[in-house]
Amino acid sequence: LSIYALLMVIVAPVSATAWSENEATGDVHPPLWDLAPENLLDFPVKDNKIVINAWNYQERLGLYKNLLKSSAKYFNAVGSQNSGNILWGLPLQHGWQFRTGRLADPSRVTSCGYEDGDHLCISVRSWWSCMNYYLAVIPFLGAVEAGLFGQLPYEIEILPPEERRADFCYSVADCRSHIPKLMNEWKDYFQVSNNPATFSSFDLDDALGLMWKAHVTSLAYALPRFQDSLKYLSGPEASFGKDWADAVDFIAATHFSTDLQNTNNFQAFLPQRMLVESDVLPSIHDFSPEQNKVLVSLRALHKANQLSGRGLLLKLWQKAMSTEAGRKMGRKLIEGLVSS
Repeated sequence: LSIYALLMVIVAPVSATAWSENEATGDVHPPLWDLAPENLLDFPVKDNKIVINAWNYQERLGLYKNLLKSSAKYFNAVGSQNSGNILWGLPLQHGWQFRTGRLADPSRVTSCGYEDGDHLCISVRSWWSCMNYYLAVIPFLGAVEAGLFGQLPYEIEILPPEERRADFCYSVADCRSHIPKLMNEWKDYFQVSNNPATFSSFDLDDALGLMWKAHVTSLAYALPRFQDSLKYLSGPEASFGKDWADAVDFIAATHFSTDLQNTNNFQAFLPQRMLVESDVLPSIHDFSPEQNKVLVSLRALHKANQLSGRGLLLKLWQKAMSTEAGRKMGRKLIEGLVSS
């Protein structure tokens, strides 16, 4: 039985038309995208440092907006208005987390992230927000170090959260000191895409390989660090978080293109609210049949990978994805989840 056939059995394709509620209204960008800072000097400058509050949704979104804007020239050939930029997956995922309440304080000890409190607040008690820090601040600082933004007039400083300060780093030098491997991987991605010598021969598959390598390393570093934050979530939501993080490894191996359209299509079938204890798969009453099926597929994939022993299923999948032909088949299989 081939690895493709095995995955087809585990991840039963979902037949549907992938249009999210955002696309139906013509808004394909993350919430508040137009209000996010689009230049680094739009952030406050204090003591000769650009100071960024990454625990505010709009400011963290601004990190992504600057990354997208400064890397736009490399993606002109693969979509108009920067739509082919493979970094879109990061802010769109962050926007989905914000829109679905996943960045708010799940312990409800504070009003951080809630409509009746500080709506734009990102809670350090949120498992999703802490995981996302390593897919927002670290890529951004890697890009700063790689020279994506040119010679900056000031250093960059990220403000710490109120709790768990030791679990994060806050500047290029700080992150370079604490997580050199992860910084190197994001720096490698941005150096390749920012190097005039390689610009003319810019290869999208190579760029996707470097981007996904850094993405997976970010998650691998953050997962054990924030394991204890899962306790604030309901059982079904905690399971979904772990299932989703596991699935990213499989998606990454295919070099799935996280451009604007692909990511919006894919996210249409992620849960549009936090899961609660009474949610039982495969029949969550206010989810579409397709959303239920995607959650079932993610759960089955996670369990199968665990049961295979030491992630053998993932290793076999990664081996099958080691050629361009294999990755093409893998992408078709994933796209089968979210296309008619």
